[in-house]
Amino acid sequence: MFDIIKNYEKVSQELVEKFSKLEESASINECMQVNGAMNHDIRPVWPGSRMCGTALTVCARAGDNLMLHKAISMAKPGDVIVITCDGFQESGGMWGGIMSNAAQTMGAAGMVTDGSVRDTMMMKEINFPVFSRGIGVKRSTKALGGTINHPIVVGGVLVHPGDLVFADNDSVVVVPREQAEEIYKLAVAREQHEDNTLVKAKLDGTVTFQTFEKEFRALNLSEEC
Repeated sequence: MFDIIKNYEKVSQELVEKFSKLEESASINECMQVNGAMNHDIRPVWPGSRMCGTALTVCARAGDNLMLHKAISMAKPGDVIVITCDGFQESGGMWGGIMSNAAQTMGAAGMVTDGSVRDTMMMKEINFPVFSRGIGVKRSTKALGGTINHPIVVGGVLVHPGDLVFADNDSVVVVPREQAEEIYKLAVAREQHEDNTLVKAKLDGTVTFQTFEKEFRALNLSEEC
């Protein structure tokens, strides 16, 4: 069965570009009331990967990547293809180098999946960010259906098509489209505060634990402890 939605609202490209200039994923996640960071087992396939874009969501069947190829054909510049595989197969590579090349040609900003991928060196060579739960070389079939641009859960996080996806070496964070403006402002303020704290520390020699004296006293954490 196929169920594909072609038209949906996205976070604006202007706001995506603003998010892309933030320093790290933690700055975003710390500003969200509901945790937006995916589980730690979804990692970049090569260190230093970084991406920011809007979610194009895919639900495929375990061991079959037909819907992934369809999603690539639908990708628009700035899309992050977000895939749940309806059952994790560690040995099966649902996504590979040729698909990465095709997605990059379509203008996709990257890909994240709770399944496995292969051809990781090719992904690094073309500088295409891919975040996955595992790596495996077993090939996939191309026979089963699925959905595109319906809400899915990946890495413990609910993802709607058009949500903002920010990923770096630490995590993949999803920001709901309706909250993106507010979260961006909070994240900018947080990073400015941290930058000011670092500058102050370098100028007057303060260190982080000195800012928590009130909390230490509340727990009777004296210098002798």
